[in-house]
Amino acid sequence: MSMDRRTFLGAMAAAGAQLRGAPASRRPNIILIMADDMGYSDIGCYGGEIDTPNLNGLASRGLRFAQFYNTARCCPARASLLTGLYPHQAGIGHMVDRDDGIPGYRGDLNRRCVTIAEVLRQAGYRTLMCGKWHVTPVTASKHNWPLQRGFERYYGIIHGAASFYDPVTLTRDNESIQPDGRDYYLTDALSDQAVKFVREYAAKPDPFFMYLAYTSPHWPLHALEADIAKYRGRYAGGWDALRADRHRRMLEMGLVESRWPLTPRDARVAPWTEAPDKQWQQRRMEVYAAQIDRMDQGIGRVLQALGQTGAEDNTLIMFLADNGGCAEEIIGWGPARHIPKVTRDGRPVRVGNNPEIMPGPEDTYQSYGIPWANASNTPFRLYKHWVHEGGIATPFIACWPRVIRQQGVLTRQAGHIMDIMATCADAAGARYPGSFQGEKILPLEGRSLMPVFQGRQRRAHSELYWEHEGNRAVRQGRWKLVSRHPDQWELYDLEADRTEMQNLAHGQPKKTAELIAKYEAWAQRAGVVPWQEVLSRRKQA
Repeated sequence: MSMDRRTFLGAMAAAGAQLRGAPASRRPNIILIMADDMGYSDIGCYGGEIDTPNLNGLASRGLRFAQFYNTARCCPARASLLTGLYPHQAGIGHMVDRDDGIPGYRGDLNRRCVTIAEVLRQAGYRTLMCGKWHVTPVTASKHNWPLQRGFERYYGIIHGAASFYDPVTLTRDNESIQPDGRDYYLTDALSDQAVKFVREYAAKPDPFFMYLAYTSPHWPLHALEADIAKYRGRYAGGWDALRADRHRRMLEMGLVESRWPLTPRDARVAPWTEAPDKQWQQRRMEVYAAQIDRMDQGIGRVLQALGQTGAEDNTLIMFLADNGGCAEEIIGWGPARHIPKVTRDGRPVRVGNNPEIMPGPEDTYQSYGIPWANASNTPFRLYKHWVHEGGIATPFIACWPRVIRQQGVLTRQAGHIMDIMATCADAAGARYPGSFQGEKILPLEGRSLMPVFQGRQRRAHSELYWEHEGNRAVRQGRWKLVSRHPDQWELYDLEADRTEMQNLAHGQPKKTAELIAKYEAWAQRAGVVPWQEVLSRRKQA
């Protein structure tokens, strides 16, 4: 039987007291920053033209991963990050807006897992969060809100999407609230709260863990005019030129290899020379870039506040994205929780990717669509939802001056979003539990990145696995077996062909069969159900 909240918090405090006597130098603060729906090549230190000096600075003082992976979609990625498990094991194999009656697809973080906040709080850490939660349905129940899953302070949205000017499910701690002030902008509000947390908690004797989960640059395309103005005309050359320019810079940086060809433009997209509505198309990318720019500005203010506290040297900062660039087009959507009907001053919100309406202001609700998502995921194939490299490859930056001594390093060791739990516990000297609040906890799947931070080779995963909406993959060293639902399996040698252009499945039948067998064994162990069965159950419900 689970203990009540007061008893639970007391037990955590008692457990943490055992570690509080340890020297502060051995117990770093940890700041984990996540972008939402941002592609592999968007930020400057990964080949992008978007102005991100603060993220670039973190990379120059720390290290970047050339091969780091998420799980292709927002809810599953956040579940995996928070718990160190595959998302199905945490109960979120798909989304949180429905319960499919299958253990891996309940759409709600289960009790067979613990969060990073629950683990670190037992080790004496103060636990703070700003931003998008999105691992529980939006209902009257608060059983899986941040404060019920180990965080002691929270400011952000419970739902997965929102207007940046008038966000639904805006919450402080355990209470729903309304935006403050006429000039409210969600990215700034999250940054402001993160700055306040840093200033308050860096002054306390215990170390802190802060999870800063921006909604930028997830649709809708909402940005401040001053930020959009910086990018006016920047994308006049169109998506073909942008992809080529980014690819060239990525080659120069060593992020990709010349033997990996740039993937063809998406077949659904016209060449830029033939594209209609060029002014509107440019504006879409200008607003998207401005959203990332504003996020970077906010990260800069957080870093400045950290530096002013004197805690910068012994703070581990990690940055990544939850999935690849998003190709979703907003066309003809009906009523939805995340779309306000009117602005805060009463104007109708114009919903949809209409070329006659320029995105950016609060009375619009648009996305940047397939052509620009194709550029965001340069040089890879596909997007958010799919588990080809364009859907699952993320930038990953780690900066920790006291530990990461080789500055500006680019590592080719592969990592996965579920490794973050193990890394945080390792850095904090915290124990991942076998049971928690009377529930048996699944063994940790992730592995610590600490050896990489220390300049050593870590024990790699023998295989990594993915499944989302029937899109499946397994990576074993250089080999990747992948399928876009409902298509057949494809096999790629990622050392020779990370852009997945030469399918070797027919030429390597033994390796293909071996990896199919491994995938099927993992799927059974992890609670993955064939996608058609999930859809069939939905029809019967």
